[in-house]
Amino acid sequence: MVDIWREKITVRFGDVDRSDRLTLASIFSFFQEAAISHAAELGVGREALASARQAWVLSRFSLIVEHRPAYNETVEVSTWPRRSEKLFALRDNEIRDAAGTPVVRSRGSWLILDTEKRRPLRVESIMEALPHNDGIDAFSGSPAALNAREGMPKVTERTAGYSDIDYLGHMNNTRYIQWIQDATDADILTRADKIRLDINYLGEVKAGDTVELRTASLGAVPAETAASAAANASANAPGESDMVFAYEGIRPTDGHAVFRAEMRIGYETSKN
Repeated sequence: MVDIWREKITVRFGDVDRSDRLTLASIFSFFQEAAISHAAELGVGREALASARQAWVLSRFSLIVEHRPAYNETVEVSTWPRRSEKLFALRDNEIRDAAGTPVVRSRGSWLILDTEKRRPLRVESIMEALPHNDGIDAFSGSPAALNAREGMPKVTERTAGYSDIDYLGHMNNTRYIQWIQDATDADILTRADKIRLDINYLGEVKAGDTVELRTASLGAVPAETAASAAANASANAPGESDMVFAYEGIRPTDGHAVFRAEMRIGYETSKN
């Protein structure tokens, strides 16, 4: 049994933006693929769960980017399970650069879904058989639970298409990140050096579903305030201030939120 899954990945052309550095969506894709491979190695992967009409789905995710790897840079992606927390199975993820320095770290809360009833199941029986990796932390605390913010304006509308949908028939977790990127000023994202992203997946989006994307700037937050705002936020604020944005996806047919997210963006002092 491999307690911690590690794989080397070279950052490819399609993984970067015009700054030639890794995008958030690519980071999510790296972690997703590593987690899928590790789950299969541990005997709780896609095929094993599918035979019981079950599947892993991501519920919450918190991520901190301390440095964005560049095109053609080879990094090490690691992922490992932690203990369960109520209905959630926790999994940590990390990217280290060629020198072995952690540059991205995250923690996700996963659910086991009954694929017929579309309801979450208890995870304790599965987690008991997996390594707990006590004390090996990529991220402190639980992934953030985000509250609704009133009055956020609609900035665009997206309809889930073929490229958004995975084998479970709903939108893949990485596609939400692409939608968030596209709803953000491109110059702000391109210049970003340090990023914290928290996202809650609240409802399924299926092929043909239309989602209203709402976002609002929460303003610039002084570095000392940002550092005390959330666990691990000290990685986010090397310059004078952070920029903070809130996002929400609303299904107009019923008014339900399908995701909420908040992103904190920091710049190196020399770039402010």
